[in-house]
Amino acid sequence: MWGNAFLLSIIYLLVGLVVEVALNQWPSRFLQRLSLSLDSLPARALELVGAMEPLRTAFFSGHIPEFGVRLVFGLTTVVVIFLLALVVGTLMGGLRYLVARSMARRRGGS
Repeated sequence: MWGNAFLLSIIYLLVGLVVEVALNQWPSRFLQRLSLSLDSLPARALELVGAMEPLRTAFFSGHIPEFGVRLVFGLTTVVVIFLLALVVGTLMGGLRYLVARSMARRRGGS
């Protein structure tokens, strides 16, 4: 479970890095949209916990550089992916336990 979350985090961050580098080298509407869609996951997560507005204010007032915002977004993405892995893994583990328990009862009751 943790290995998959780690791999997914690395892939997501690498895609984001490639998109940002490509956007700086070859600005296009497609790359801008792709960059915005990659940023939507951490932005919504930060909005959900109430941290997006202070981050936005700090960025526009010049207290945090763009690199800092990218770092916060990257870390947020990793946290979201690991939390999703934890929730999905827990649910699947619980479901697997219930199915195994049900199968054991059927074998024992026959």
